[in-house]
Amino acid sequence: MRLSKNDYIPLIKRALKEDLDKLGDVTTDSIFTEKESVTFKLLAKDDGILCGAEVFTEVFKIIDKKSDVKFYFKDGDALKKGDIVARVKGDIKTALKGERTSLNFISHLSGISSKTNAFVKEAGGFVKILDTRKTIPGLRNLQKYAVKTGGGENHRIGLYDMVLIKDNHIDAAGGVSKAVEKVRARWKNRFKIEVETRNFDEIKEALSCKVDRIMLDNMSIDNMKEAVKIIDKKAEIEISGNMTLEKIKAIREIGVDYISFGELTHTVKVFDFSLKKE
Repeated sequence: MRLSKNDYIPLIKRALKEDLDKLGDVTTDSIFTEKESVTFKLLAKDDGILCGAEVFTEVFKIIDKKSDVKFYFKDGDALKKGDIVARVKGDIKTALKGERTSLNFISHLSGISSKTNAFVKEAGGFVKILDTRKTIPGLRNLQKYAVKTGGGENHRIGLYDMVLIKDNHIDAAGGVSKAVEKVRARWKNRFKIEVETRNFDEIKEALSCKVDRIMLDNMSIDNMKEAVKIIDKKAEIEISGNMTLEKIKAIREIGVDYISFGELTHTVKVFDFSLKKE
């Protein structure tokens, strides 16, 4: 997944509006009445994976297009505590007005990429790590970009790019087969079809429909193993439902293709950065 400026410029402008509103920075504008050229350094105070360099940069460019931001690392690079990640040169008023907004974005996105990377390492190449749609409204593309930056995969971006027949679809349609039939009648083979299953009967019904992927939802380890035997590589297999980092080792080698985690985006500890004047 690639970012476009439309993914973050409107968000940055809204965030700056929240901070500056009509009066601007009443503290900074009172103390610094003349232009003063300064350099600030962005310091990593954690170990992890960088994400959000271009968003960070754009915050200062929007305030003052003459701002000079230089990164020494790129998105996806590993950071160590104490690294000087970037330098911001320009008017001190610009640096101070953009400080919190820029840090909010890069800290959140680097938190996601770092967490995702830890999950990917735990998976050890046996299974792919997926995100979900459990994202902050308006930030989905940024958050999913951060997952990719950390080595994970995007399950789907929205409701428009993949068919996922969930339990409510199945119950309301009258069964897996009826739901799949209606989707194919509408879209033919335009989209991959995944079916969320709760038991072995639904798995067998999904297999009879020749769907692309079967999700095993909230199943025990023993039931997952039995499901893998039933599916027998006739469809991709995804594990979902209350998945955690601690559970990866127990299920990564049972023969599934994907494990999806809502917590990659909905429960994130921000990466600790600081912006300090040199």
